[in-house]
Amino acid sequence: MTKIVVLPGDGIGPEIVAQAVACLELISNATGLGLAFEEHDFGGIAIDRHGVPLPDATLQACQAADRVLLGAVGGPKWDYSPERPEAGLLKLRKALGLFANLRPARVLPGLEHLSPLRPEVAKGADVLVVRELTGGLYFGEKVLEADRAVDVCSYTREEIERIAHVAFKAARSRRRKVTSVDKMNVLATSKLWRPIVEDVAKVYPDVELDHLLVDAAAMHLVTRPTAFDVIVTENLFGDILSDEMSVIGGSIGLLGSASLGDGSAGLFEPIHGSAPDIAGQDKANPAGTIASAAMLLDHIGAQTQARLLESVLERTITSGKRTRDLGGDLGCAAFGAAVRSDLEQALQAQEVRA
Repeated sequence: MTKIVVLPGDGIGPEIVAQAVACLELISNATGLGLAFEEHDFGGIAIDRHGVPLPDATLQACQAADRVLLGAVGGPKWDYSPERPEAGLLKLRKALGLFANLRPARVLPGLEHLSPLRPEVAKGADVLVVRELTGGLYFGEKVLEADRAVDVCSYTREEIERIAHVAFKAARSRRRKVTSVDKMNVLATSKLWRPIVEDVAKVYPDVELDHLLVDAAAMHLVTRPTAFDVIVTENLFGDILSDEMSVIGGSIGLLGSASLGDGSAGLFEPIHGSAPDIAGQDKANPAGTIASAAMLLDHIGAQTQARLLESVLERTITSGKRTRDLGGDLGCAAFGAAVRSDLEQALQAQEVRA
């Protein structure tokens, strides 16, 4: 039995998570995976019900779980709360030791016209951003006064080495190229980052390494995205660049992510936010959450099922069954049902077993 803690969260979170869980349940029942799901409050809804974004019961459940599936957190309702919903996410990542965030983004064949870039520029783009997740400005000392504010950015050799290893190992299963992104011409942390990444690269002589300053990387992502394979970078840069990369495929709603650590624990979530403006209206795109569910399957060793869910999701979208953000007319529930219908057919045809 594999225990999955489900954190629907806020806004569109419950809608998109429901579709992903339904896909996982279908695969589990059909292939004997033995997935068991347990839902807990997290984020703004937890503030409303328990006074904090990460209640002790939720944290303990996540620590005891095999994996965690998250929807989205936050919204203007909690802008003036003593503790914002997003603070719960930072605490959860820290508590679970999740230092590596993997965000894959690609332009699906035949959907180049949906990209804001020219089709010939977007065609073939397939990038994995490996973002350091527990260091940098987000976790440094903070000072906020009436006329002065300070955010401390700090990195250690160990933090840089371990995220670099994740990137190089990932590149070995892709096109064997790592681009390390920093701001070495200005920041002390980047002056530490670059030579350490170069030291780690020596362990992977079969993987090419190059470097880009973050401003140049941002420009190259929209002018020649196919030049990238794996990008490794620090927390803030990775957050911004992966969001930039996400829209190249046509919608931020398409992309999932995995946050991983040294142990078996892993947190899987779409990269988009809670979109409170469309919450409860059946307008959300659950594709990113379903893609996250496929990454979860991969991480528990169910690679065959993961590849099947990925391929079915892609095939559903490219066949024309799409949500409104991709120019289609399906709502969140109808799109999820379309994926499961295609998934049932694929399971029957392939007779996949755990």
